[in-house]
Amino acid sequence: MDYRIDAEDREILRELAKKQLQYANEEKNRKRRKEWYLHNELKGERPMIHLEMATFEQEILPQRMRCRGEFARQVEKKILSDYLNQELFDDDRVTPDYYGMNYDTYFTLFGIQIRIQGSKDEQGNQSLGHHFVEQVGDLEEDYEKLGKTEFGVDVKSTEAKKTAVEEAIGDILPVRLEGSCLYSVPTQMVVHFMSMENMMFNMYDYPELFKEMMGRIADDTLAYYRLLEEKGVLLPTTGGEFLGQGSWCYNRTLPDDKPAGTYTAKDVWGFMDSQETVSISPDMYEEFIFPCYQKIASQFGLLSYGCCEPVDPIWDRCLSRLPNLRKVSISPWCNEEFMGERLRGSGVIFHRKPSPNFLGMGTALDEDAFRAHIRKSLLAARGCKMEITQRDVYTINHDVAKAKRYVDIIKEEIVNCWQ
Repeated sequence: MDYRIDAEDREILRELAKKQLQYANEEKNRKRRKEWYLHNELKGERPMIHLEMATFEQEILPQRMRCRGEFARQVEKKILSDYLNQELFDDDRVTPDYYGMNYDTYFTLFGIQIRIQGSKDEQGNQSLGHHFVEQVGDLEEDYEKLGKTEFGVDVKSTEAKKTAVEEAIGDILPVRLEGSCLYSVPTQMVVHFMSMENMMFNMYDYPELFKEMMGRIADDTLAYYRLLEEKGVLLPTTGGEFLGQGSWCYNRTLPDDKPAGTYTAKDVWGFMDSQETVSISPDMYEEFIFPCYQKIASQFGLLSYGCCEPVDPIWDRCLSRLPNLRKVSISPWCNEEFMGERLRGSGVIFHRKPSPNFLGMGTALDEDAFRAHIRKSLLAARGCKMEITQRDVYTINHDVAKAKRYVDIIKEEIVNCWQ
């Protein structure tokens, strides 16, 4: 890609950078940053709130974007995404006082290039519906297709992008290479090349071969981490770095003062989930999946676990055994009361994901029903450290006021119900 930014796009980006810096310096934003540190260190006094905009950004960003160049539009989108939550919804997302960038890295499991079939909507845009093309069917017959995992880091392209952004806005917003959580979702990768159905059958038909495959995934993942360490591209995850699942890394538990190039996986956050195994029994999860996950998870300094899968069936036997676990996802399909009991007084944050149906369906917000939904979660989580991230909302019907009201209701119920 050409990273050059022309004069007209440069002026647009500079205007946006000034606006981001203005929001970043507001007192309420600085206060939220402090509250996130306390929260992630288990010292917070209230649940933190985030409405994740990424899934409905098509209703927010296009009318605000003015750049023409492809790379300039990427920079523009990031700047807008960094401050629009504060401007539009007033949740607890912090507006950073810098422009953050990650190193360009890649990890291609078994060298299999994932193929996706999708469709387009009436405007010609890629629709949400898609299908992963099966490349491994019968594991025994196709095992030779599981080749060498490819991974690496492109320092040159990363530095070229950083230089281009610095030349455009660096005198307004510092441009910073920042860390990110080590993101590992083995069962998702398996489903992407094997399909859900084949994954289930292969566990049953070839149990030892399946375990061998999962062991290879763990070993290849750890080899990837060692490469990142050797290349010196692991950076602190103690500030506004994205943690995945609509959360951020703010903490003083992990180091942020080690010499550059000396950070290891033990110094940073990790994230894992296994949504794809929701249909197997806790026994099978413990036998076939958890050994791989436990081996990878042991590498991290702190761990956040879970997405949409209910974690209560595997909590006692598996997840509770992860000593570095700091956050666990309490999805709409999870037994909130059970997990509230387990996490009460613990060192693990009750990371609640409310149902997206209240905000994402219909044109009017059913305030009474949503209040009851949030109140139930708050009561279940009493005595826990709690975080509320609203994810998977794919439309707000172009109604920003509705989304803002949604956040306000959560704030009101926290005042009314939280102790």
